[in-house]
Amino acid sequence: MSHAGAPVGGLLVLVDPVARRLDGESVRIAKDVLCAGATAKVSLPDSPEEFARALARRGHRRLVIVGDDRALLRAVTLMHRSRDLAGETLSLIPVGPAHSLALAGSLGVPLSAVMAARAALDGVVQARDLLVDDSDGVVLGGLRIPPPVRKQVPPVRSYRSLLRMLLPSPPGAGGPHAVHRLRVEADGAVLADVDHPVQDVAVVTREPGGPAEVVVRLVGCAALTVRAATVTVSGADFRYRADHAAVTGPLRRRTWTLRPGAWSLTVPR
Repeated sequence: MSHAGAPVGGLLVLVDPVARRLDGESVRIAKDVLCAGATAKVSLPDSPEEFARALARRGHRRLVIVGDDRALLRAVTLMHRSRDLAGETLSLIPVGPAHSLALAGSLGVPLSAVMAARAALDGVVQARDLLVDDSDGVVLGGLRIPPPVRKQVPPVRSYRSLLRMLLPSPPGAGGPHAVHRLRVEADGAVLADVDHPVQDVAVVTREPGGPAEVVVRLVGCAALTVRAATVTVSGADFRYRADHAAVTGPLRRRTWTLRPGAWSLTVPR
């Protein structure tokens, strides 16, 4: 759901230190556009701790993050954990290398500092869904459990290693990747169990207010796609990557629950 942005009042422009270091010119342009169009307080934290303190002291100012995907994820996580995310509207001015802005682009934020700053001033507010896990972590766009990478064993000159080279590999063991033995449940329904190897699992938020899309790829089967509000993965140690950020894990169990319309982002009209 989108609606026209409220008249711009005070802004807190929170500039991530990584953005200042990598692209000071884009940061300057964003600050100039924002300060010309609204009353803005600019905060330049030098560490994650200062970032968190500035965010906590924003008062009634509307938050504008200048930085990459991780800066946005950090802000949403902090606001979620302090239980003041509901009713807040965030804006993002993406600054950073292209690979660090994939989430921003998927959320509809312009990757130009000027266009993103203009959207922060006069864009529309779009409600976005959130995936919250059982450790109080958040996912803004989606997550994936990729195939585990098979460890490469250095060659050993022996009769046993020669046999391994000559004999055919067992089913499911070919290629550079191993497989998972996981149980995947969506809204209580079992999509995969540990007796059937899993290649990978993906969970993606789609239309705001709708269920998440869950895709499970089983070895030797077509991909299974369902919609669900709760997804639980359990089994042998697994890792996952959410919102193009760092890999999390290893884990034995994790549950993600969809929170419809839990946060709001400004995007161009």
